[in-house]
Amino acid sequence: MRKFLFLIAFSYTAAFAQPKTYSTNNGHSHNDYQQSSPLFSAYTLGFGSVEADVMLANDELLVAHTQRDIPQRRLLEELYFKKIQSYIQANKGYPYADTSRSLILMLDIKSDAIPTLNKIIDVLQKYPELIRTPKFKVLISGNKPDPNTYISYPSFVVFDGLLSNRYSKDALSRIAMLSDNFISYSNWKGNGPIPPKVVERLKKLIDRAHEMGKEVRLWNVPDFDDAWSKVIELGVDYIDSDSIKALASFLKKQQQKTS
Repeated sequence: MRKFLFLIAFSYTAAFAQPKTYSTNNGHSHNDYQQSSPLFSAYTLGFGSVEADVMLANDELLVAHTQRDIPQRRLLEELYFKKIQSYIQANKGYPYADTSRSLILMLDIKSDAIPTLNKIIDVLQKYPELIRTPKFKVLISGNKPDPNTYISYPSFVVFDGLLSNRYSKDALSRIAMLSDNFISYSNWKGNGPIPPKVVERLKKLIDRAHEMGKEVRLWNVPDFDDAWSKVIELGVDYIDSDSIKALASFLKKQQQKTS
């Protein structure tokens, strides 16, 4: 019996230690709306996650970072919801033709949390493909309601948690990703190795997140190859970047190394 238990434990540890294969589906297009072709550029590269800042103004959901962006009147529906729905329709219920690939639309709320989230939920119900497709998620970030209320929201929206926070079981059931600001841990700019204490602290948090079944993203990591290699060593699931073409090239090389 003891030998049997040892084999189970060994198998679990070995499986957990297997190297992760990275592809462009591990790319996160930070502030995607600032790309020359919002959504389209990241989607064409096969990114698994795109991020848009959202504000509620005059009962409209606008892609905007601050009040100064509101006059541009970039509608969330036009830039993202309608286009993603068209991809899902074209691919017969999947965001990508490759049905193993997933897509996350991270909505970083910049206005009041509850009214903006309620409006997002109302509008999403006009797009049945977006709320029924298992390989697509709408992930709420930025200004969010109290985590203890997450369970009261429809299951077609999930939440972005903070890697360093502790959450209740109910809140965790609705959190799909745990993210954090790299600058909160280190001022490393990409020169030389990340300080060992920083690596140890982040690795513990990331391993804990994975044990809970949560994916991980760090933002404000230096945006170039060497830094991306470092966050891969830490075990993050989504690599955050504004330089999406360069990141796509890097991730394709990573995939070739492990294939």
